[in-house]
Amino acid sequence: MVSARCIWQQAEHNAFTDLIWFRQALWCVFREGSEHVSPDGAFRLLRSADQGQNWHSVALISASDADLRDAKLSVDPNGKLLLLGAGALHNREQQTHQSYIWQSADGYSWSAAQPIGEPNIWLWRMAWQQTLPSPCFAVGYRVGKDRLVRLYQGESPLQLAPLTDLYSSSYANESGLLFEPDGTALCLLRRDPDNGLFGQSKPPYTTWQWQDIGWRIGGPQWLQLPDGRLLACVRLYDETVRTSLCWINRQTGKLTEWQTLPSSGDCSYAGMVLRDNTLYISYYSSHEGKTSIYFARLLLVD
Repeated sequence: MVSARCIWQQAEHNAFTDLIWFRQALWCVFREGSEHVSPDGAFRLLRSADQGQNWHSVALISASDADLRDAKLSVDPNGKLLLLGAGALHNREQQTHQSYIWQSADGYSWSAAQPIGEPNIWLWRMAWQQTLPSPCFAVGYRVGKDRLVRLYQGESPLQLAPLTDLYSSSYANESGLLFEPDGTALCLLRRDPDNGLFGQSKPPYTTWQWQDIGWRIGGPQWLQLPDGRLLACVRLYDETVRTSLCWINRQTGKLTEWQTLPSSGDCSYAGMVLRDNTLYISYYSSHEGKTSIYFARLLLVD
């Protein structure tokens, strides 16, 4: 690890990050609010044009009718920056949650929120399978008593439609979704209070095989290295709650902790960007007192 430092702590509670490379810069998004759960959650977007040395606020997205939570960034096939997030609605007479998409050509000016998916199903993160005519995918979980995890597919985020239900046993929720070059879909799935799951599926992604990873995890994010290895950044819960980089074995499904990031307590929910042999990670933690946003840089060497 080359460095790990706090880059933002202006709100009372700063948490739930994501990170992306867009237009020759790093972009970090996270939730600002008065508490871990509070009605005033908004999305702060930072930009760094010097590999994370300096960060500048470029946008703040809020909603008068919802607590905005768990922002995720992606770039669509047309090169547009997309922001996915969930709104915990203030008025819950008809529904409690709604997923939204915001779009931007430059990262500074953003469209109005557009609802996507189904009411009360929290779309966690989008992924793109570039070889398909409907390349946009998202995994969502139902908020409430009737628990399930559902896979969506569409030509764009605004056209996402249910494809199949992935899992409906214990309380499964947050997820990471990857596509391998041969089209195989991989899913890293959080369950509470059970261990997480590693899932695999071939097109058309309606049949999944699941393996217990051996650890309870939170806030899963991961990527595939050029050599094929799967590297995840998750919250671990065993003895000391912490944010760690972990390997996922694609044959056994087992998770192996590799590198612990400076963290403890209320923490994790990372974003990951790999460029050449440098891994950039955003995450949040409360190990220095106030819940703040951190940025780490690691060199991956043989």
